[in-house]
Amino acid sequence: MPGDLHRLLLTWYRRHQRKLPWRGEADPYRILLSEVLLQQTQVEQAIPYYRRFLQQFPTLAALAQADLEAVLRAWQGCGYYARARHLHRLAQQVTALPRSYAELRALPGIGPYTAAAVASIAFGEPVAAVDGNVRRVLSRLYAWENPTPKALQAAADALMAGLLGSGARPGDWNQALMELGATVCTPQNPGCGGCPLAGFCRGKAHPERYPAPRRRQQKNLEVAALVLQGPGGIFLEQRRGRVLGGLWGVPMEEGPGALERLLARFGLETAEPVGTLRHDFTHRKLNIRVYRAPWAAQENPAHRPLSRLDRKILELVEAKSQRLL
Repeated sequence: MPGDLHRLLLTWYRRHQRKLPWRGEADPYRILLSEVLLQQTQVEQAIPYYRRFLQQFPTLAALAQADLEAVLRAWQGCGYYARARHLHRLAQQVTALPRSYAELRALPGIGPYTAAAVASIAFGEPVAAVDGNVRRVLSRLYAWENPTPKALQAAADALMAGLLGSGARPGDWNQALMELGATVCTPQNPGCGGCPLAGFCRGKAHPERYPAPRRRQQKNLEVAALVLQGPGGIFLEQRRGRVLGGLWGVPMEEGPGALERLLARFGLETAEPVGTLRHDFTHRKLNIRVYRAPWAAQENPAHRPLSRLDRKILELVEAKSQRLL
C-alpha cells in the first residue's frame, strides 16, 4: 500500500476523532483501564464507568490497596467481571506497568490486543493492535470474507511497519484504524463515501460481504432462582466461577429439578412463583423462573456488588410486591 494511505488516515483521525476522556491520556494506568473496559463494552457505556472507577481508584497503587469487593462494586453493571478481577490482581503484582508488549502480555487478563494497545499508546512501541473494528476495516480493505487471526495480524503488522520512519506515533495509528471502524467502517451501512481509505479499499463495492458474519452459538439453560426474604433483607451468597465470581446474588440452580434442589438446600417445602425472565451471556441464554420464600435474612443488597442478572431478579420480586400492596 502506498504511503498516502497512512497520511490520509492519520489526517482524517486528527480532524474527526471523537473527544473521549481517555484520548490523549499519558498515564499508562488510565490507558490500560480504558482498553480493558472497551474489550466488551460500548464507548458510551464505558465512559461513566471509566470516570467512576478512577474516582475511587485513581492510581495503580490505590487499586492494589483496595478490597476486591469494592472493586467489583465499582464495576457493577458493566458486565464481564473477570476484567475487574484481573485488573485488581494485576495491580497487586506490579508497582508500575511494564513498557513492552511482551512484558504486558505476561500480566493477568492482558491479551494480545490489550498489550499492543497499551504498549503503542502509552509507550510508543510499534506493535499493531487488532480488535473487532480493525478486523472489519482490514477485511474490507483487502476483500477478505473469512480472514484468519494470523492473516489479520500479519496485515496489521505490515501497515505498522510502513509507518516507521514517518515520525507518526504508533499509538495514533492503532487508534486511527479503530476509530475508522467504530465511526465510518461500521458493521451496517458503512459510510464509504466519507472514508479516507476508499481509494485503497477492495471491498467497498460490497462491504456487507466483508468479513462474513461469525456465528455464535448460545446454549439455552433452564434456571431457578430463589429469593429468600426476611424483615431485615435478602439472603445473598457469594458467587464462584469465571463469569460472576466474587459477586453476590440470590441462590440459583440450573437444569431439571433445579427448584427441588434449592428447596432442599434450605430445608423448605415450597416457594411462591414470582415470574420469569430472560438473561443472555455470550455463550448462554438463561430462562429463569423466579421464586420467593420467607427466611431470616438480613443482607441489604445495596451493600454488596450484584450482577445485572441479580438486580433484574430482585426488581421482578419488588415489582410483584408493589402490585400486591
